[in-house]
Amino acid sequence: MTVFGTRPEGIKMGPVVKALEHDDRFASVVVSTGQHAEMLQQVLDVFQITPDYDLKIMRPRQTLTGITIETMTKLEPIIKKELPDIILVHGDTSSAYAAALVAFYNRIAIGHVEAGLRTWDKYSPYPEEMNRQMIDDLADLYFAPTQTSAKNLTMGNHHHGITVTGNTAIDALKYTINRSYHHQVLDEIKPGNKVILLTMHRRENWGQPMEETFKAIKAVVDQRDDIDVIYPVHLNPKVQTVAQKILGNDSHFHLISPLDVVDFHNIMSKALLVMSDSGGVQEEAPALHKPVLVLRNTTERPEGVEAGTLKLIGNQYNNVVKELSLLLDDQVEYQKMSAAKNPYGDGNASERILNAIAEWANKI
Repeated sequence: MTVFGTRPEGIKMGPVVKALEHDDRFASVVVSTGQHAEMLQQVLDVFQITPDYDLKIMRPRQTLTGITIETMTKLEPIIKKELPDIILVHGDTSSAYAAALVAFYNRIAIGHVEAGLRTWDKYSPYPEEMNRQMIDDLADLYFAPTQTSAKNLTMGNHHHGITVTGNTAIDALKYTINRSYHHQVLDEIKPGNKVILLTMHRRENWGQPMEETFKAIKAVVDQRDDIDVIYPVHLNPKVQTVAQKILGNDSHFHLISPLDVVDFHNIMSKALLVMSDSGGVQEEAPALHKPVLVLRNTTERPEGVEAGTLKLIGNQYNNVVKELSLLLDDQVEYQKMSAAKNPYGDGNASERILNAIAEWANKI
């Protein structure tokens, strides 16, 4: 059984579900929590996945407590009915943690896809850092994307069931990148102009950090005639309000609705660079040789920083101005980042995950 419900989870679990569908060693049951109902459906359409169950937990002004309780309450009867041998959850969402907890309460084995990511800071990112630590405390099998994440697991006293797989985000690119792709927002870009792809939505960046970051990017871009910014704005009102207030009337900024995974990956492939506080983007962009300026003070993906594909620049006005200007003006710095080797895998993570599960099943 696979359980996921947000757009990023769907992108990274989509290749795993498709691999399960085509592997006769497994019978697959797909459960959507519906945590990102509208945005998740776009991903499901791309991968042609129809969930067997939809928990439909999404509610207006939903709290983390509400997400957790709703997921557990609605998932438990399905687990009791289906009696899966193992439940796969992904990453660090509250619904993933809730699914792992209810699996544990029902003595069902847990496989954690993208296990072992850490900042070792309880509130950064919040609530994701503790969600993933608690999932790893419950899990039986750990699918670590890198050697660094595997080492993090052993540091947390998890010594068995670890497989280094690469990240399934790279697998997803096989389904999405199309060289002949076009999107109408690209028609709004002045011919010859370069594109920055921007995303920002994390809870810890709401409010002043987001305002400072947007003002900094605007200050840099407005001094140039050859740069446009495409920003798919998250649906959360706390993000929408700030984005419209600061960037909404600037012709350099193209504020659009959230993109499905095909649109996002292909626009990213045409961008000069990416600025983001997203986790998945930090893995996907390097596979497309796009430098990433990470709009956070910490990252659970230090491999990208060490490899040189990512740079942590935080959300303080002066530093965002400094680092964005450097990457736009210094071709040596830009080439160094864009040419750095992607540390997140070769696109075969899903196959490794299934083989590890099959090996585990043969031993029980």
